[in-house]
Amino acid sequence: MFILTTIQDLIQIKPQDFGRPSAQAIKDVVNEKYSNKIVPNIGLCICMWDLLSATEGLIGHGTGLVNVNIEFRMTVFRPFRGEIIYGRIKTSNPDGIIIDMDFTSEVFIPYQHLPANSSFSNSENAWVWNSDGTELFFDKGEPVLFRVELEEWFDQRPTMEEKDEKGEIVEERGTAWKIIGSMNIPGTGPTLWWGEQEEEGEEGDVEMEGAEE
Repeated sequence: MFILTTIQDLIQIKPQDFGRPSAQAIKDVVNEKYSNKIVPNIGLCICMWDLLSATEGLIGHGTGLVNVNIEFRMTVFRPFRGEIIYGRIKTSNPDGIIIDMDFTSEVFIPYQHLPANSSFSNSENAWVWNSDGTELFFDKGEPVLFRVELEEWFDQRPTMEEKDEKGEIVEERGTAWKIIGSMNIPGTGPTLWWGEQEEEGEEGDVEMEGAEE
């Protein structure tokens, strides 16, 4: 789910940070630039792991900024296909379910990847799985396990500013990366479902042992 990716970059240290330890100043600049950002074909950057190398700083002409070429490793969220991951249901709509993982909500479960006989309830605003006459709900906030099926990358256009009738800036920009998952195999979906089945199975084992005696 998390990997270490080596990145090379040219960063700039501000004059007010000259009195700080170099390693800490570099780390803060890197985290400000990359943390919680999606880098194309790399993934969602979490934080800098360690610094591998750094050149001598060169002061930019007329700016006072120190330019440093660095190589570092970044902790990145980049799950692999087939991986089972834990999350919570953030919201549902007729197209599917959005999963929240605390640090990202770029996980989508299309309705085609839900169990057979699942339908969307407008009154409950949730998907419902009809399992042999029993309705099982994908409730908001419910802890779930999902399987990673694929990832989608989207080209991002430069940000365009649009204003509404009040003159306020309205900016809508889609995500650059999305994980497509599924919850239609045994063991996936709300964890409560499978916990109940395990308890029932354990009770059944006890009864069978008593019957043999």
